[in-house]
Order: sequence, then structure tokens, then C-alpha cells
Amino acid sequence: MTFTSSSVPPSTLRRIRPEVIAVMQLLAPGHKIRITQTVRVGMRTWQATVTGAFRAINSLATGLATDRVPEDDIIIPTIHFTKENGELSSVALDEHSKIEILT
Repeated sequence: MTFTSSSVPPSTLRRIRPEVIAVMQLLAPGHKIRITQTVRVGMRTWQATVTGAFRAINSLATGLATDRVPEDDIIIPTIHFTKENGELSSVALDEHSKIEILT
């Protein structure tokens, strides 16, 4: 499913910061982007950054298929892009994600 503000269920966006949603709505194929996320393993955290050419935004179903409350995040916005070396890659967004349009 391609991202539009009307096609993504509200529960998908509840943890994505408004400034990230605003950038997502401006993205067009070919835009050079930088995505920064906070990675946490145990008690350690660090920033991970990746750049590439934007391809698309889709929603990723996490596989949770039980009867739960509607506020649960079971669908996650995912950014698809091409790295400078030609590798096709994707990043699932969370509440710590930051997206910058470089060109």
C-alpha cells in the first residue's frame, strides 16, 4: 500500500513524529534522502544513518494477527530507497526516526 495521509490507518502514525510525516508527504521518487534512527541493544544506544535515492513508502504488516485494541501498532510505515552502490534497501520507521531531504 502506498503512503497517503488518508490510506494509512491512524494507529500506524501515532508514534511517528509530525515533522517526519510532513517530510514523508513531500518525498518524490529520486529525492536523495538521509534516514537517521536510534538503535538500542540492551542498555547501549547509538545513531545509525543511511542515505540513498527515495523510491516509495509502503505499509508493512508486522504479522500480529490477534484480536487486539485498535491503538496497537501492527502496521508500520516503511521507506524504500536505493543506496549509492545500487543496493535496494528499506527502513521501517519508528518514533525515533528522522528523515531529511538532501536534494
